[in-house]
Amino acid sequence: MKLEQKIDFQSEFQEEVYEGLTAFPKYLSSKYFYDKKGDKLFQQIMELPEYYLTGCEFQILSKYTSEIVKKFESPSGFDLIELGAGDGKKTKLLLEELMSNNVNFSYKPIDISQNVLDELQESVKSLWPEIDIETQQGTYFKVLEKIAQYTQRKKVILVLGSNIGNLSHPQAIDFLKNIQHSMHKDDLLFMGVDQKKDPATILKAYNDSAGVTEAFNKNLLDRINDEMDANFEPNNFIHWPTYDPESGTTKSFLVSNKNQEVAINKLNLTVSFEKWESIQTEISQKYDDSVINWLAEEANLQVVDQYEDDQGYFKDYIFKKK
Repeated sequence: MKLEQKIDFQSEFQEEVYEGLTAFPKYLSSKYFYDKKGDKLFQQIMELPEYYLTGCEFQILSKYTSEIVKKFESPSGFDLIELGAGDGKKTKLLLEELMSNNVNFSYKPIDISQNVLDELQESVKSLWPEIDIETQQGTYFKVLEKIAQYTQRKKVILVLGSNIGNLSHPQAIDFLKNIQHSMHKDDLLFMGVDQKKDPATILKAYNDSAGVTEAFNKNLLDRINDEMDANFEPNNFIHWPTYDPESGTTKSFLVSNKNQEVAINKLNLTVSFEKWESIQTEISQKYDDSVINWLAEEANLQVVDQYEDDQGYFKDYIFKKK
């Protein structure tokens, strides 16, 4: 690995790619999966038969919509703030219930992808032209600082799709602490969490037979090629997911199938890969009630309710500030 001169990073993406590919072992952050192409690929993943997470949480929100919405309501109205909103498919079940009952609320979806936010706002407005919606682009940690400023009425913070699973336990505690610091006594956190289950079921969700998840992971290399003038050859890497049932940790890797060098011209960097060397691209943590209660305790939160799908694959928890 050769660094030819000092780098003047033009973006957080550039800086994190440089840090990850000069580290040992190498890694890249999954948050950069989501450009325009990545957004479309993830929407395809959510429709795959192997990717049970979306269907399970959709079932929960369909079955308990009215009960959940009643817990959100407040006499003075509330702000529904969604972190990692994506295409809003599941959230629209809640929006439909809220709008049909003329509940006083505003919807504030947040996502790292401006493209997906634009599409979400357009689709929501087409369904409910009168809805109060305000999108915001950014990462969770940066946006949470602004969420704390919403103090005029109740906040309900949504984190669906087991997005917390992309964080290690220490990162998840920091994430929950940041949410807790932004909450007041009547505010709620509604969070979806993938549960531990048959390891074979979990692995299939990250290694689908159609190869969409592989394309999703390799799109990160395409994005580096496009935005940083690099020459990754995605076919020189194997998509390899793993699952550890003891820790509940799923990881995805791109494994080099040959000795190779990759030039990333905008970083003035050449990255060398030995045959079978890997880049970790994703972590997806699986949980049970004991781990969730531990994380909540560490963040000064408490579980006040929970809902699960018929198979017990997925749960949505409601938290309040202790």
